[in-house]
Amino acid sequence: MTGTSNPRAAISPGSRASSRSSIRASGRPSPSRRPTRPDAGARLQARCNVRPGVVARATTNPATRHSSREDRRTAPIRRGLMARITQIGLRRLKLPLIRPYRLSYRTFTEFEPFLVTVADDAGRTGFADAHVSPGSSRETREGGWAFCRARIEEILGEETGAAKTAVLARFEESKVAATALVAAIEVLEDNPQLEVPETAELPLLTPINGLTEAEIGPEIEDWLAKGFRTFKVKVGKDVAADLARVRTIQKAIAGRATFRLDANRAYDRSAGIAFASALDPEGIELFEQPCDSDDWEANAAVAAASAVPLMLDEPICTLADIARAGAIANVRFCKLKLKRFGGLDRLREGLDAVRAAGMEPVLGDGLGSEIHNWLEACVARSTIRNAGEFNGFIKPRERLLSPPLPFANGSIILPAGYRPRPDWTLIDRFTAERLDFTTTKARTATHGA
Repeated sequence: MTGTSNPRAAISPGSRASSRSSIRASGRPSPSRRPTRPDAGARLQARCNVRPGVVARATTNPATRHSSREDRRTAPIRRGLMARITQIGLRRLKLPLIRPYRLSYRTFTEFEPFLVTVADDAGRTGFADAHVSPGSSRETREGGWAFCRARIEEILGEETGAAKTAVLARFEESKVAATALVAAIEVLEDNPQLEVPETAELPLLTPINGLTEAEIGPEIEDWLAKGFRTFKVKVGKDVAADLARVRTIQKAIAGRATFRLDANRAYDRSAGIAFASALDPEGIELFEQPCDSDDWEANAAVAAASAVPLMLDEPICTLADIARAGAIANVRFCKLKLKRFGGLDRLREGLDAVRAAGMEPVLGDGLGSEIHNWLEACVARSTIRNAGEFNGFIKPRERLLSPPLPFANGSIILPAGYRPRPDWTLIDRFTAERLDFTTTKARTATHGA
């Protein structure tokens, strides 16, 4: 397996780019000794290992170490010249959780995000990840991985703007995978939403996992002591049992916090109406996604009968979805996730659209890694005014950023100027599979012909 000494990549001025590229086993973009830039008309495209003239190796649980840990450099781009993508890394991670995370459709013991790293010929690098959650939508991890590989073949050698456009043109095929690719390019471009001009405190919610009164009481006391003031309660399996558990939680909270109910699409229309209409609103902020994502009529019927406001989540992926949700009576909240919106800029546009439609935006992926939640927190800093749901990073045993995303008293604390780097030592440890896609010219400059 080939290690690299520097994750930054650049291509030498005046060199003519090859029309072929290589895919090799590495988690970060490999370096070039001499900065070069491809001819503006050259078309670089990744090729798979079954094609002639290409080197490809993949591995599981790689242990390669790199002498340099610098992962971001902003290099000047000469006027009139657009930077082109020269290298893209793709990893499949496995992040063990501290404790099982129960949803109505699945219990997770580990998160498995795709991590994308990108380098351009101006020496800039970027990174992002996203987690396909089996059962949450029609997307599969296998399909997302295949989507990433196919799109990488198309965008390698393209200008960054054109690359984002090409990926987003296929957004509906795999929203999560498309978002990972686009967001990595946005980080490379130093997207303005990543800037933190002054320290920001972002309160988070946390899930209540206890099922019995004996479990629920101590758990709530523990979370309150740690600074949390908003909780998430999963429902959707049995109306009577769910209502009884909600009452137990209300009693244990005793007015000291609020909580959100989330059915994760598990109720049918009649069960959703029965549950929502029987709720005591005390302390309940909202009821999230009672019925199937595609069954707008059932969700609207539950909203009409509910004693508390509804929030839609899984069906919200476009501005049209937001407008449709805003037209439903008693749908007063709309939750967006970066991984379903195609990038930082599109996410910000969506959050603004929620408020313009008369609803309150909620943001965050409870299945996101520290990298993904950092990106969501940067957007949340100036867009939301309630507890964030970008809390997935506190569930795995290890973090992925250096320095780690600051967290205290139930809140993310973004210090002024905070810009983390990936912690490659930890990421290497949790990598199950990885590939680097790089132009033949860039590889030759680094490793020889």
